[in-house]
Amino acid sequence: MALKDYLFTSESVSEGHPDKVADRISDSIVDIFLSQQPEARVAVETMVTTNRIVLAGEVRGPASITKDVLEGVARQAVKEIGYAQEGFHWKDAEFECYVHEQSAHIAMGVDSGEDKDEGAGDQGIMFGYACDETDVLMPAPIHYSHQILRNLAKDRHSGAQPGLEPDSKSQVTLRYENGVPVGAASVVVSTQHKENFCGDELREYVRGKVEAVLPEGWMCPDEEFYVNPTGLFIIGGPDGDAGLTGRKIIVDTYGGAAPHGGGAFSGKDPTKVDRSAAYVSRYLAKNVVAAGLAKKCTIQLSYAIGISKPLSVYVDLHETGNVDEERVSKILQELVDLTPRGIRTHLALNNPIYKATSAYGHFGRTPTEDGHFTWERTDLVDALRKAF
Repeated sequence: MALKDYLFTSESVSEGHPDKVADRISDSIVDIFLSQQPEARVAVETMVTTNRIVLAGEVRGPASITKDVLEGVARQAVKEIGYAQEGFHWKDAEFECYVHEQSAHIAMGVDSGEDKDEGAGDQGIMFGYACDETDVLMPAPIHYSHQILRNLAKDRHSGAQPGLEPDSKSQVTLRYENGVPVGAASVVVSTQHKENFCGDELREYVRGKVEAVLPEGWMCPDEEFYVNPTGLFIIGGPDGDAGLTGRKIIVDTYGGAAPHGGGAFSGKDPTKVDRSAAYVSRYLAKNVVAAGLAKKCTIQLSYAIGISKPLSVYVDLHETGNVDEERVSKILQELVDLTPRGIRTHLALNNPIYKATSAYGHFGRTPTEDGHFTWERTDLVDALRKAF
């Protein structure tokens, strides 16, 4: 039996966190390839450390995207985040590139042919999740953790708070009663800052941002509100800690409130089911909850490299649903083609839309007219309600 009363914690990290700098560079490279060739194949990893950027991976795309172009994309990504520090500067950092052509054996398994549809880019399991704790149908702890850092970044970029630097982390612990979040038990925010912006001034500034995000009356007790608990946080970003693509997959998804298949998203084109199937799993789960079929929904998909159809489609409504889970699985497969090509077509994933996903979560975001976050649409609701 599930616990009814408990504390649950999720964390977020900002676009200036070293791992997120790496994600931003990798996703910017995915976008440059897809902008020139929508069927391009990309699997690029990034490592950043003190004044150094290193790329590695494999691609198949236009010859016009040279290593010089990739260097320009990487430096622009770092510049947009806001790094112009002595220990990590968008212009001065050393750059190395070890990106090469995609393996012919992988291409053979994934590409479509006369007698086969396009196969999955790898084997693996992917999970999607949705719940009714917030208006975006995301778990509340990760949702508020993201919002706190997005507000800090907004003030930094606009100049409203020039004392902030790019690297920051948040952690929100919520108190649940009868399975429903009712308030914050503790909040932790660590943010890189300039030397003249610290102590009580920084603490009170952050307090205002946290209180603006949390529902009224949810603020934690003052003794459980922590801002830069180790003291100063001046040295940060890749100068303070190395960053790697794909190391924040729980931040990217549901903050630990739901299972994760293990595959990271950033740096991968949408033929990689690590990314596209995780997106469509969220899309399906969100539509199930939005349709009122359940208060919580977890969906798992599994694939084999080179095989187009999913090996399994598992639905768990966590005893909160009023419909049969096997029938939900059947109906969802009728509504959406869950082959890699079908997913990409349904969600329009072959567009340069991925830079925006590299920080503050891939889920719980707002779809845009430019095609970003299509997996957050709830356009299956009417069909699901009709089916049940």
